[in-house]
Formats: sequence, C-alpha cells, structure tokens
Amino acid sequence: MSLTIYLVAILVVAVLAGVYARNRALTLRQGGARLNSLPNYHAFYAIIWTAVPALLFLAIWAPVQDGLIQQAVLATPQGQALPDFDIQRAQIVAEARDIASGRISAGYNSQSNELAPIYGAAMSRFSTIGGVIALLLAFGGLFFALRRLGVQFRARTGVERWIMGLLVAASLIAILTTLGIVLSLLFETLRFFQMVSPGEFLFGTQWSPQMAIRADQAGSSGAFGSIPLFWGTIFIGAIIAMIVAIPLGLMSAIFLTQYAPARVRQWLKPILEILAGVPTVVYGYFAALTVAPAVRGFAVSIGIESASSESALAAGLVMGIMIIPFVSSMADDSIAAVPQAMNDGSLALGATKSETIKKVVLPAALPGVVGGILLAVSRAIGETMIVVMAAGLAANLTANPFASVTTVTTQIVQLLTGDQEFDSAKTLAAFALGLVLFVITLVLNLYALRVVRKYREAYE
Repeated sequence: MSLTIYLVAILVVAVLAGVYARNRALTLRQGGARLNSLPNYHAFYAIIWTAVPALLFLAIWAPVQDGLIQQAVLATPQGQALPDFDIQRAQIVAEARDIASGRISAGYNSQSNELAPIYGAAMSRFSTIGGVIALLLAFGGLFFALRRLGVQFRARTGVERWIMGLLVAASLIAILTTLGIVLSLLFETLRFFQMVSPGEFLFGTQWSPQMAIRADQAGSSGAFGSIPLFWGTIFIGAIIAMIVAIPLGLMSAIFLTQYAPARVRQWLKPILEILAGVPTVVYGYFAALTVAPAVRGFAVSIGIESASSESALAAGLVMGIMIIPFVSSMADDSIAAVPQAMNDGSLALGATKSETIKKVVLPAALPGVVGGILLAVSRAIGETMIVVMAAGLAANLTANPFASVTTVTTQIVQLLTGDQEFDSAKTLAAFALGLVLFVITLVLNLYALRVVRKYREAYE
C-alpha cells in the first residue's frame, strides 16, 4: 500500500476523533456540567493530536523511504549486477521505479524490467512500515487527547498553543529558506575563490569563463572579471529601465489619484496593471522583433553605424515598460493613503493643486513610492528573458546604449545550462555571481528601509 492510503486513513481517524470528542463534550454540558472550553475546542484538540504528529512523521518518512528503497534494491543480486557508472545505474533504477509505480509499462533497458518487481516489493514493504508507524502515532495521539477530555480541561489553551507553534514554524520557513540559500551560495563561492582570486573576480574587467576549460587556463588573468556583468545589470535594469519606469509610473499614479474622474480610474488602473501579468518571454519577443530593430534604425539614422541589433537600450526600454505597474501601483496606494486633511489644508492656504502634490502629497507618500521603486529595481535586476533576446550575451564594459551587453542573471543561466561539473571555476562562478548580487540587493533594501523609516516618522 502507498503512503497516500495511510494519509487518507489518518485524516479519517482524525475527523472521527473530532466528532467523538465534540459529542462527548456536548454530553457533559447537557448533563449540567460547565465546561472550561467550548465543545468545538475539544474537537479541534482531538483532531490536532491525532493528525499532526502522524502527518509530520509521514512528511519526514517520505524522503527517507526513497533512500531506504534504493539501498534495499541495490543490495539484491540484480542490483549489484548494475553498471558501475553512476549516471547509467541511476537511470536504470529510475526506470524500475517508474515501472513499479505504473507510470510506464516497460523500460528501455532489460535490467530495469528485471528490477521493477524487486523495487515494487521494497516500495510496498517500506510504505507499510511507515504507514503502520504513522497510524500508531495517530492512535497514540487520539488516546492522549481523549484521556484529557473533561469538564475542567482547558482545550482552548491547548489548541491555541498548537496554532501558535504552527504560526512560528511558518514564520521560520522564510528565515530558514533565506539562510539555506545564503549558505549554499557561500560554500560554493568559497570553493570558487580557491580557484580564482577574489580581487580578479570583483575588480576584473574581462569576462570570458570559457577560457578556464583547461587546467592551465583556470587562473587566466581577467577571465572571471565580473565588472562588465554588474555594469550591464545596473545599466539595463537600474538606469535605462528606471528612466522609463519611474517618471511614467509616478505620473500615472498622480493622474489616477489626483486628476482622473472615478470612472476613468476604474478603467485605466486595471488596464495598467495588466502589464504586470504579461509573460516576460512575450516582452522578450516584442523587444527582439520590434524595439531592437527600431533602436538600431534610429542609431543608424543619426550616424551611429556601429549600432548592434542587440542593444542595452532596446532591453532597457522594454524592461522599463514591464515594471511600470510595480512603480505605479505602490505609488498609487501610497498617494491615496495620504489624509485628505493634508490636501485640504494646503489648498486652503492658497497653494495650487500642482504645488500641493509636489510639496505635500508626494513627500507624505515617499515611503510607499521608494518601496515601489526598490521593488521595481529588484524585478528588473532579476530579469533574464528580455536581456537574452534583446541585449545579447556579450559581456561588454561600455556606456554606449546601442552596444550589446549582458547581465548577471543571464550569465548564471548560461553557466548552469546543460551537463556541468561542479569542480570547475566556470560553473562555480555562477554561485559567486549569485552571492554578490544577493549582497547588492540586500544593501539596496536596507537603504530603502532606512529612507522609509526616516520619512514615516516625519509624517505620522
């Protein structure tokens, strides 16, 4: 039997336990007893103690079971007869698993067909072991919960403690996930810096990781200089895109909140926010097929014959259009949240509407506006498809908007695409790029928080 059947059985037992606990509490109350907690709390207490420990065990057992099954299969004579090559052996075992699970009827390799019954038997055995232990935990929790059920039992306190624990666990997921990401990047980055000096990586001006294919080229000067990548990221995402997105997004928000009639705002705001839902690959096609040729044609018309068909300007323009809703929505909400009394007071003192917006509304809404801009910058820095299709893959250190440049995220994708060995500086460079980009975005966010707190205190 699969773990799914045991999961359903545990849930059924938990529901029956809740029904029984509630009926028992109702019986006590109908008998004249004054319960400390409502019958529903007794039901929730029984359900939690019956289901949660057993489900947690199943969540831990599921990945552990896969390893135990594979070890048991490889310990059999058929498993020991498999090839020594890890990739080939893993492929045969995966085919046997798919046959045993019913995903496919037969494998391409004859050894996988022979191994499938053994894999199925091991799967059934370990699923039964895990399911039985989970059911025992469920009945143990049920027995514990029903023993405590009584007139003076504080079931509500017990339920609230469980809920508090679940909330704390949920809040820790984001922290632990971030910590795991940082540690995984840090360890691989340290391995990279054992092959390439940090000074070369952080301050080098030449990026060509393909030079490090051979051992005698691993330390080639300038091969892993990241300056062109980070400059391309800033040039496209934080300069060109922001020049487009900030004025248009901010002016859109001002118009929608301060000037547009209610009916016009009702139609224009959803239409503007549709831009955020368009897939980035669509923006990439638009940039590559429409904007990039137009930009090159404009460059040629003004005498720049060396203009590339893939340019930073084309990618930045389309990226700026893409992130307009991020700036506009945050600024819109912040401006709309400014108390009407501040507007009325400024107008009453003789200021014009434009002066009120410039000197009263926008300063009061600055925290939200800054938050929207930082969100847009983060979105632009992490964009890949538009850069690949419109700006190219060349790591050029140039301020010419008509030249081809690339970004950090694009190079990370290039370095980790295909079958790669994680013992070469070329592949490990992707983790170093990711760590530095993480640090840069963290610094930007901390600075934004400082700005937000400063002006929030001034206008509260």
